Amino acid sequence: MSMQPMEYSLASGAAPAAATSLFALWSEQTNILGSGKLAALPSGNADSLARRTADFFAAHSSGPQLLMGALPFDRHQSDALFQPQTASRFASSRELLAALGSGLAPVQSSQRWRIDSAPSPAEYAAAVARAVELIDATSVDMPRKVVLSRTLLVNADHPLDVRELVRRLSQDTSVTTFVVPLPPAANGQPRRLVGATPELLIAKTGTQVISHPLAGSARRYADAAADSASANALLDSEKDQREHRAVVEAILDTLAPHCSQLAVPKHPTLRSTASMWHLGTRIEGSLKDNSTPCTELLSALHPTPAVCGTPRQWARDLISQLEPMDRGFYAGAVGWTDAAGDGAWYVSIRCAEVSGTEARLFAGAGIVSGSDPATETHETAAKFVAMLEGLGVDRATVQRLLES
Repeated sequence: MSMQPMEYSLASGAAPAAATSLFALWSEQTNILGSGKLAALPSGNADSLARRTADFFAAHSSGPQLLMGALPFDRHQSDALFQPQTASRFASSRELLAALGSGLAPVQSSQRWRIDSAPSPAEYAAAVARAVELIDATSVDMPRKVVLSRTLLVNADHPLDVRELVRRLSQDTSVTTFVVPLPPAANGQPRRLVGATPELLIAKTGTQVISHPLAGSARRYADAAADSASANALLDSEKDQREHRAVVEAILDTLAPHCSQLAVPKHPTLRSTASMWHLGTRIEGSLKDNSTPCTELLSALHPTPAVCGTPRQWARDLISQLEPMDRGFYAGAVGWTDAAGDGAWYVSIRCAEVSGTEARLFAGAGIVSGSDPATETHETAAKFVAMLEGLGVDRATVQRLLES
């Protein structure tokens, strides 16, 4: 099934004017850029998203009939969506990057880095061990999973060059790269969510919908034999297959009431990025009602067990107990929706909140019965690699983090 965004009034191929707000989302499938903020969607939580977007388009008939932005991980917190002054589609990511670069000023590259981990690797491993204890104590009635994350706070000696960061991230064509404006940081500085996600949460065109969840991960290696062994071990892992199955079943259960048919492969397949192997399942469906908006499906799905766990509320409560930080927009969603109800939303993983000289990186791992604390800690370290290399952190420092 081919999923292409519907045609709408866009300045196709046009470079953005200087603007305080720049949204960009690009991959092999889609290249879309928004510049400037014509109007903001009144903020609210995930439960009210579909109603607020419908009300917005009913009241705003001028300008691009498009809203773009980000949802936070916590569905009860406020989202950040806006209507751009101009919106452009490009034939290739190269054209989009050239236009995006005109709105992001280059700065001097940093040569000195300070990297702080929160929690520390040892503290994260302890949290994983505690989660496994709780899962084993409460999983008699149903399988349980929780996704635990940790962060790296990266400080440079110069303001971070977002243009160079996205150029490097874009070299991996297996991911969807994004730059999304967020509410300003506490010090008033502009803040962006920048990342390269491999995971499509939901896309809708007319009656067609697609979701491509990922769950179960393994590190990639430069050595071909080691890389192949890592991929095969992931395919053969009972623990990872079990974790993946829980995510797919939750998405199918959520989409089923809205769909007249759903097609799903019998077994997951390997999905690779430059730094990670993943188990993935592409789900395709046909909606019963063409008028069902993408935002309604998004609200129902978010957050999936791939970034939260299952049962959802139990996992969310455990995350609040065991994680020492607020995830913010990490493990939320980034994307767009239009007045026709079509759109595409991606899970905001492999990302960082970037502001001035600081970037906060996030990585998580799914914890189920049988999870090994050391293995899960190393998995999160591997998931930091793409962003660290994108920032230009030297390879020796990256390798030390992988080995910690």
